Amino acid sequence: MSVKAILLGAGVRGADVYAQHALQFPEELEIVAVAEPDEERRAVFAREHHIQAEYVFSDWKEALQGARYADAVMICTQDRMHYEATMMALEQGYHVLLEKPISPSPEECVEIEAAARRCNRIVLVCYVLRYTPFWSSIKQVIDAGSIGRIVNIQLCENIGFAHMAHSYVRGHWSKTSESSPMILAKSCHDLDIILWLMQQDCRRLTSFGSLFHFRRENKPADAPLYCTDGCPHVNECCYADLRYYLGEGRRRALHFTKDPTDEHIRDVIRETPYGRCVFQCDNDVVDHQVVNMEFRNGATASFTLSAFTHDSSRMVQISGTSGEIRGNLEKQTFIVYDFVHDTSQEMHVHDEGREGCTVMMHEFCRLVSSQPHNRSDLSAVLRGSVQSHMMAFAAERSRLHDGMPMDIQQLTRYYQQVVSKPLVGTCSER
Repeated sequence: MSVKAILLGAGVRGADVYAQHALQFPEELEIVAVAEPDEERRAVFAREHHIQAEYVFSDWKEALQGARYADAVMICTQDRMHYEATMMALEQGYHVLLEKPISPSPEECVEIEAAARRCNRIVLVCYVLRYTPFWSSIKQVIDAGSIGRIVNIQLCENIGFAHMAHSYVRGHWSKTSESSPMILAKSCHDLDIILWLMQQDCRRLTSFGSLFHFRRENKPADAPLYCTDGCPHVNECCYADLRYYLGEGRRRALHFTKDPTDEHIRDVIRETPYGRCVFQCDNDVVDHQVVNMEFRNGATASFTLSAFTHDSSRMVQISGTSGEIRGNLEKQTFIVYDFVHDTSQEMHVHDEGREGCTVMMHEFCRLVSSQPHNRSDLSAVLRGSVQSHMMAFAAERSRLHDGMPMDIQQLTRYYQQVVSKPLVGTCSER
């Protein structure tokens, strides 16, 4: 029997990535309802998945009202909608696949973890990097003891100048108050990978960073509010809207149009936030940041994110007591150095971009389908995700306080005490 799921949010991640699993593996997953405010997206998705009209909703709350009619809810709404939808789904007895971040609020993250444990339900956060061939292969090398005990991890996330302008200057994740700080919205993936590879709790960290470049004071002279309003710098500006959306960024134009032809993009770009001058937006998230971490066993890690790179990629260096791993995610290659035998082995993996999502969806369906007495500790599925979120909250707090060291366990205990009040409602039994 396939897992029956409700999709909340039929955007790029929800409809075009996670829900595709139902079309590729119908024996594992069936989407039986969808909630999406955009009428066109909602209609297209409903047709593709043959969803009955009475189970097609414009409001996610309507989709969760009444008696439970599915096994799971896939929550792919905007960041600040995650908490309410997740809590409601858990109280109704649904398992949850939750797009990251869990929530922009540390208190809400703690409450969701507590509710999942109380309701004995799975909440699987979409940390797809864990499931990719690149990172899972590195994890296998570490688990095999090939480099000894990890002493230090250095991870760099190159956001890419064009991706930064699209998503974090002009786009949905440009303002902390409406989404999340950059370290959470973009880089909780990376903190999760570090925590996952280290297999140790993070004790404390410090962080520095700022919005360095995409500020009004850096606006070129005479630059209008929109690039297509006759900007005299359009031919020299690497952030010019049509230069990107009519070129390598055409697929990202799908965020504001269903018709990514040259003519249509030219017609609508001026009516969207994606046509604005990058120096005249209302963005406030950082464009560069560093985080330094110390773990319980004394190991350390450093993480760097930067918008000012030519591509979107990740580079990693993992130093062990008897070996080292150096990898480049973009090239899908990593080298394992063996100090004892003075050898090195270059490892190549194959990833067309969806392998991680596919493996994650297989895992989610397996967890939901398994009988309760066969499931592993359900709370463990979520615990690590919450810990990496706490690292992100601590990093942002440190950054805003001149790099003040943050004790992760102390901070976590504080948030747990804040939400220690009993949760209302009862969980529906499956």
